[in-house]
Amino acid sequence: MTQHFIVSRRKLLQSTGALLATAAFRPQFAGELAEAAEVSDVMTTLSTFMAGAATRMLPEPVVEKTKFMILDTLAAMISGSELPPGKFAIQFVRAYGGNPVCTVAGSSVRCGPIEAALANGVLGHADETDDTHPPSQSHPGCAAIPAALAAGERFGIDGTRLVRSVALGYDVGTRITATLGKLQYMFETHRSTHGIAGTWVAAAAAGCAAGLNAQQMRWLLSYTAQQASGLASWQRDVDHIEKAFDFGGMPARNGVTAALLVQAGGTGVDDVLSGNDNFFQAFVPKNNPAMVVEELGRRFEVMRTDIKTWSVGAPIQAPLDALDTLIKRERFEPSQVKQVVVRAATDEAAIVNNREISDINLQHLIAVMLLDKTVSFTAAHDVGRMKDPAVLRERAKVQLVPDDDLEKLMPQRTAIVEVTLTDGRTVRERVGTVRGTAANPMTKDEVIAKARDLIVPVLGAASFQKLTETVFALESVKNVNELRPLISR
Repeated sequence: MTQHFIVSRRKLLQSTGALLATAAFRPQFAGELAEAAEVSDVMTTLSTFMAGAATRMLPEPVVEKTKFMILDTLAAMISGSELPPGKFAIQFVRAYGGNPVCTVAGSSVRCGPIEAALANGVLGHADETDDTHPPSQSHPGCAAIPAALAAGERFGIDGTRLVRSVALGYDVGTRITATLGKLQYMFETHRSTHGIAGTWVAAAAAGCAAGLNAQQMRWLLSYTAQQASGLASWQRDVDHIEKAFDFGGMPARNGVTAALLVQAGGTGVDDVLSGNDNFFQAFVPKNNPAMVVEELGRRFEVMRTDIKTWSVGAPIQAPLDALDTLIKRERFEPSQVKQVVVRAATDEAAIVNNREISDINLQHLIAVMLLDKTVSFTAAHDVGRMKDPAVLRERAKVQLVPDDDLEKLMPQRTAIVEVTLTDGRTVRERVGTVRGTAANPMTKDEVIAKARDLIVPVLGAASFQKLTETVFALESVKNVNELRPLISR
């Protein structure tokens, strides 16, 4: 029978009062000893929930969606092994060395868990293939799966524990930056919600894999808070190597490091969420701090996570969906197109406006779709096509318009595409529920088809088939090390 950890309204109100009281910004005089803060209701709720995750049954839809995310992220890691960020990460850990107990996907490298988490995190976000969680402005998969896999191999956990560890990571980390204020928080503070959320995601996942108890989970979260970092300057990275580290490598490494420190006997602050100099005082959330435990055990964040249909930046998913619909419905050729106007949320438009990187450049990808009638993984990552005269000719027709009304709909990424044809007609399509989002989820067959496209060119059809079968039967996997030959070269 599914066990639920339910946070009552009264408990949440009590937690809120306790946290806000202890988190008050009180001056500390020179020489005053820091007070030993009591453990708040919020921390008690969170750490107890985390400690019980390893043995707590999940609802079947949550189990299935978590398996979707595991396969989708493994596919991103494997395909990422052949992209510049992935090649760099593999080269780095190969030279760095370490105790060869963990696997680096898409390679023959074995290394220590911290190094493996870093490398696999970079692989997971080596491109724009990995999942997104709009309510928190984060990419949880590229932190959760590398961290759970590295800690899982280190401690020899079974497949069921792997699923529960990953699901816990999504539940904890995403609530942190949802509480902080997601995209608006990033723009106002210049901090990266992706790096911050990923670190908490990875720590929770690794802590579950390490089998930490409630007291140890509190220390884990203290080490996690100390490592919570990341600047929005990643938007200026033109090679995607630092961005892959910021989104996946750094958070996964941070989380596994925290878990291994505590598992080895490291102690820490009992409640980093309250008391003097706590996390919320430092990061100043836009929302009530009690949000970090809101509906734990009832609202599973993996169910609110999007799988990308297109292997491109998340703000470009809706525009491509809309243009794809128009091309199929109206059957026009590039020569018949006079102008394409794309309207997107204001802040989202800024992220993808004429970027130097091919798979997060909206104008470029719209041009590619006009020519190819689709955007394949290969086409999205073909940097050479950014200088192709045929692509540049179509790109000149594309206008991106930031739209404040669409911004108000966030985190739902809505786009409007208007195509003016040479015969004088203007055709229009509005998309608010992109395929792969929580409101319009992909089927199991669609998830497998996407994974096939990414994995087969790297590891072959046989490995892909066996890996897929194993992921969807993780309950029968006695030790996650059984995945090693299925994700390695």
